[in-house]
Amino acid sequence: MASQVVTTCNMCACVFPGLCSSSEDLDVRLGFDLCTEEQDFLCKRKNYVAAALKKVLQLEEDLQDDEIPVVAIMTTGGGMRSLTTTYGSLLGLKKLNVIDCAMYLTGLSGTTWTMANLYRDADWSQQDLSGKINEARKHVTKCKMGSFSMERMKYYNKQLCQRKQEGHRTSSIDLWGLIVEYLLHDGKDNHKLSDQRQAVDQGQNPLPIYVAINVKDNYSTLDFKGKDIPEMYLILNLGGMWSSLFSLNLLYIWNLSHTSEDFWHRWTRDRVNDIGKFPVLPMRPHEQKTQVFTTASPLSRVLRGAITERTSVAQYHSFLKGLQLHNDYLENDKFCRWKDTVLDTSPNQLTETAEYLSLIDTGFFINTSCPPLLRPERKVDVILHLNYSAGSQILSCKYYSEQGIPFPKVALSEEERKNLKECYLFDDAETPGAPILLFFPLVNDTYQSYKAPGKLSAVANRFSPYSTYSVTYKEQDYDQLVKLTEYNILNNKHLILQALRTAVERQKRHKKYGA
Repeated sequence: MASQVVTTCNMCACVFPGLCSSSEDLDVRLGFDLCTEEQDFLCKRKNYVAAALKKVLQLEEDLQDDEIPVVAIMTTGGGMRSLTTTYGSLLGLKKLNVIDCAMYLTGLSGTTWTMANLYRDADWSQQDLSGKINEARKHVTKCKMGSFSMERMKYYNKQLCQRKQEGHRTSSIDLWGLIVEYLLHDGKDNHKLSDQRQAVDQGQNPLPIYVAINVKDNYSTLDFKGKDIPEMYLILNLGGMWSSLFSLNLLYIWNLSHTSEDFWHRWTRDRVNDIGKFPVLPMRPHEQKTQVFTTASPLSRVLRGAITERTSVAQYHSFLKGLQLHNDYLENDKFCRWKDTVLDTSPNQLTETAEYLSLIDTGFFINTSCPPLLRPERKVDVILHLNYSAGSQILSCKYYSEQGIPFPKVALSEEERKNLKECYLFDDAETPGAPILLFFPLVNDTYQSYKAPGKLSAVANRFSPYSTYSVTYKEQDYDQLVKLTEYNILNNKHLILQALRTAVERQKRHKKYGA
């Protein structure tokens, strides 16, 4: 398999463009620190970030390496809506020279389509984005009926057969990936993830991180919260997974209308109970607790299978198969297992026995690409949270609190939640390790008064032209959505500069006092 870095982030799998290119060609790196290649990238990227921050904040002196804050741009999913709004937001950030201030750009679902298009160009963040926005406009607004023509169907079948012959596991999600390829491009897209090395090898663009969730058979989505084969094409093979609108199961649908799945856990899962007292002396590496394992009843297993069966999921050969970690890994203070993670219980909690990784769109669990940015080793100081959700526009801060992850507290009244502004700055200085958060909900606030009166009255409403399941926009709808998200960024320049200035001042204080 062509070299690429894949790391697991407890609830999700995070895919980086191929930074790893060691002479030993190792397939898996075990360690808690950032890989050497990412550290090298950050060193190169600091040159761009330092110059950009000096210009944006009008600083008199150059920033030293240990005075440069880590800024990240984070997006959420939403099909064509998030593809379009990502372009608009990045256009606004480009005009403010803030893209050059960012170390990372993370995405999921439809935002990965935008990222995949951008990172074809080795210097995209240094260039005018209008050309790429116009190219995307052509595909978003074109008629999509051709994707179901007999000619295309024959092409899909040929590609799926070829993929299977190469050793890949195919499913209906691969067919969706082929359809996505047609929706976003005129012809076959041969761009690969490893091709994006050229866009990061000099630190000239933020490091892109694509996020997905690893799930297992017979578990609900909410339970998760190496063969030598050719590398897959980015949009054709991975684009479908990053927008797997059909990777639902009945239990997920049940949870859309119910607050708990305790009933299903109680009556359909295998049960493992500890018995006996814990030993006085520490357990030896080869010893395990005494447990009683009770399998679910036949009826429960049938029920569980029926309600957790996914109609489609992307499957890839698991690089974790047979992986054995040190017996004391749980005792390492750097290992953090999120509470919603389901791990194997025997014989080793991180021993992966499945032959395939089953990946789905992160939006089915939590519509955010934030988790990889919350790794303590990345030390992210500022997050620009660009929200493109179709439903609630409020941050899921409760989730991070339950996981024990440092994150700013969001305190909004009921009235404020009903009438959201374009941008909020949350800075929880009392929580060590919590980043400064700039939250941009997808709302049409002052834009409708000053730019487009009477238009875009319902941007994120499911009945608007921008529904998550809408794959074709009218030209005026596309243009208005790009303009809205660009405007929301530009209109809140003062808050963005305030966050960046606070982060720089905080870094200087840490350097001076060692706090």
